[in-house]
Amino acid sequence: MSDKPRKLLDRVRDEIRTRHYSARTEEAYVMWIKRFILFHNKRHPASMDAEHVNAFLSYLATESHVSASTQNQALGALLFLYRHVLDEPLPWLKDLIRAVRPARLPVVLTPDEVHSVLKHLTGPSHLVSLLLYGSGLRLMEALTLRVKDIDFGRGQLHIRDPKGRRDRITMLPTSAVPLLRAQLDRVHELHQSDLTLGFGAVWLPDAIDRKIPGAAREFRWQWLFPATSRWKDERLGTEQRHHLHESVIQRNVRRASLQAGITKRVTCHTFRHSFATHLLERGNDIRTIQELLGHRDVSTTRIYTHVIRNGAHGVRSPLDAI
Repeated sequence: MSDKPRKLLDRVRDEIRTRHYSARTEEAYVMWIKRFILFHNKRHPASMDAEHVNAFLSYLATESHVSASTQNQALGALLFLYRHVLDEPLPWLKDLIRAVRPARLPVVLTPDEVHSVLKHLTGPSHLVSLLLYGSGLRLMEALTLRVKDIDFGRGQLHIRDPKGRRDRITMLPTSAVPLLRAQLDRVHELHQSDLTLGFGAVWLPDAIDRKIPGAAREFRWQWLFPATSRWKDERLGTEQRHHLHESVIQRNVRRASLQAGITKRVTCHTFRHSFATHLLERGNDIRTIQELLGHRDVSTTRIYTHVIRNGAHGVRSPLDAI
């Protein structure tokens, strides 16, 4: 074994994977640490302190004009670097700048507006959007659904490894069942074609491919929304089919909202906000909505009480009584 020390970013990846952080967190943290090092002319982080961290965070806010949440994500990456990779005691932690996120109310569509946007969507983008609104999913939760996560018998979707790493079960809209079954037929046909060509494997989490040999090629583990083309892992020399990229859905939802004449700023997450608000307006218990959304704390769910019709407490404007 070589005694050559591992590179800093490789050590960062090692520590992230040891803690079972998501691939997206790993990608984001490595990117921020790279930018931090380049910002300080490739100086090693071990020779820097709070002054250098604050200078970078200030640059992000004043020059790059990033949001408070993005600035705090960069800070989280740097704290991870110093705490877990460089093993620094961080006596200067109290001197760091922490951005305060402004309290923003979510954008919510009316049921008619949701219907109007959905009418202008086709193919996978239409079905994904149906699940975002009908099941209250985040975009990546929908795109990372696998065949086995659909339970038609119980009318449920199993959401695996979501934000916060807490699996949950949410409703499967009855009206989406025929479209889901048709989608499964397409996925099965595509999977069989890939198998015939010598491919058909997908990425599996937590070393499942070693625990269950051959699982990566089983139909039940395939993505519900597979990408249109395969990708090659140069490191392993394998070729697999990933799920659809989120930008495909984001782009189509934006286009559909414009075609529908919606003047509100509509994103994929708007469907999830609308799901929660409409359930609340129909008298559903806020604790139930919290469970369906996967919120750790009910205070997060309570934000929807501020956007329901007639105000947070069902109060009507005096103007409407004239």
